[in-house]
Amino acid sequence: MKKTYFNWSSGKDSALALYKILQDPTFNLDLLVTTINKDFNRVSMHGLRNELLKKQADSIGIPLKTIEFPADVTMDLYAEIMKEAMDSLEEKKYSHTIFGDIFLEDLKAYRDTKLAEVNITGVYPLWKKDTKEVLQEFFALGFKAITVCVNAKLLGEEFVGRVIDEQFIKDLPENVDVCGENGEFHTFVFDGPIFKNPIDFSIGEKVLRSYTLHDNEDDNEDDNCYQAKKEEANHDTSFWCCDLS
Repeated sequence: MKKTYFNWSSGKDSALALYKILQDPTFNLDLLVTTINKDFNRVSMHGLRNELLKKQADSIGIPLKTIEFPADVTMDLYAEIMKEAMDSLEEKKYSHTIFGDIFLEDLKAYRDTKLAEVNITGVYPLWKKDTKEVLQEFFALGFKAITVCVNAKLLGEEFVGRVIDEQFIKDLPENVDVCGENGEFHTFVFDGPIFKNPIDFSIGEKVLRSYTLHDNEDDNEDDNCYQAKKEEANHDTSFWCCDLS
């Protein structure tokens, strides 16, 4: 069996990919790994509170390892922290890691390049699948998710803090992928076949947040929508966020 860890985002694609891998006896998956913003104690990009992340891991029944980044992280610092974490995983004899990516070629190439440096193989159970079919399978399996962060350039406040269902899909603009694969929205999965029990939570306030990119971190996936910035909001990096607790 292949000693494997899972890159857990707390969202729907991650949940479906985990479900699929848990059905495959060739993988010995015994660890969830999540990147978090240590200044705000939230999951990177998704903005989910750490308490709910830990509740997910407890209900799944797989140990959780968090990789912490400061809110104001450059790409160089991001690479340094990730390299240290991956070296540690290699030392523990992990040979494979799982991602929920579907069709972002550049991101997959970046991941695979970095993994090759530590002799770890990336596995992508949802790769190149039709996103409408992915979401239909997600529903059919009994998963439930709610949006926690949406790109304000593409979606309004009414799309955040909303349960993902058939009506949600119908209401999406035509230029938005139904799985939010281009970063249009991020989700929190609170029920489904990978959980022993549903995750209890309450919906809090909705806030428009923005961040400013450093010159060298245009592709940084781990800037968090909960970063409080004094600069005027950049529309391309503004997000409606819903606080769950």
